[in-house]
Amino acid sequence: MSFIRNLFILVCLLATFSSYALERARPQTGEGIYAFLRRHNRDDKQDYQKFIELNKGKFGKQNSLLSNVSYVLPPVAGDAKKQKKANNVERQPVKNKKPKTGYQPLFGKKYAHYEIIDNELKGACFFLVSEHGGPDCGATATVNGHELYEDEYAYDVMLRLARKLLQHGATVHIIIQDPHDGIRDDKYLKYSRDETCMGLTIPLNQTMRLRQRTDKVNSLSAKANEKYQRAIFIHLDSRNYTKRLDAFFWYQDKSPDRKKSQSLAETMCRTFKTQYEKNQPGRGFSGKASPPAKNVFVLRNTKPVSILVELGNIKNKIDQQRFISDRNRQHLADWMALGFMQDYRNSKLK
Repeated sequence: MSFIRNLFILVCLLATFSSYALERARPQTGEGIYAFLRRHNRDDKQDYQKFIELNKGKFGKQNSLLSNVSYVLPPVAGDAKKQKKANNVERQPVKNKKPKTGYQPLFGKKYAHYEIIDNELKGACFFLVSEHGGPDCGATATVNGHELYEDEYAYDVMLRLARKLLQHGATVHIIIQDPHDGIRDDKYLKYSRDETCMGLTIPLNQTMRLRQRTDKVNSLSAKANEKYQRAIFIHLDSRNYTKRLDAFFWYQDKSPDRKKSQSLAETMCRTFKTQYEKNQPGRGFSGKASPPAKNVFVLRNTKPVSILVELGNIKNKIDQQRFISDRNRQHLADWMALGFMQDYRNSKLK
């Protein structure tokens, strides 16, 4: 009798373990691994690595989740009550749950309210700088009788990036601000001189202008509680009209955080390459991550880990489609957000 009883207990234990080990679930659209695991009550440090091991060969580039794959979840660490909660998470009604929202008036009336999708970037702090602004419009070009201004298009992409990061729970500081121009869906963005450095008049003198924005970033960084802090300076390049350019990223080559800055720039490049392969197969991507070709004031003087991006050649007719299309501007912002999210994940593994 003792043998039969022990055998019965063993079978029950094996069945229980098997049911936990084989628990599966599908990710929501745009959901990353950390958010996916938290949604299923797997928030221990070991859960991420266990998840990767259990699902080898089932990920996209950079361990992204595929929406059509049912993933094996690692067993929940903790008591039976926590396990039961995790097992029932998919059966809990979510239709009537009011989504968390945020509000940022700088995005303009249409986009000021936004839904917080998840907290994948909780604990991350970003400083976003669209370059030029105020008395300096930056590079210009003409398309079909319309003038393109670098500062206006860089600002629109920056706002879209800020909104995307906020939707994933990040802390975001918008350094260059225009109280009147929110996110715009127009092809040709009207030029204005309303931009400020968080309320401060932007100087005409280039050195003073650059020092003002780097000082602002450094001041905010010193007060921030987040350990993970990243800054990005957004430009449109200006070359001969025949020169096509993919987005490229410069990193801090004279900084104690050079390796982190380089890693971020390289992650951005890989993300853009992956997205082009996915959305425009066969197109290719020639953008690079490299140290700056010249002395770049903002990269030398900004204390948080920083990169500078040139989104393309404003004078090239093909590159111009990357800017004048609001859909393409959104793609640029979305892909940079994905790059930041991957870099944040990578930072947790080190």
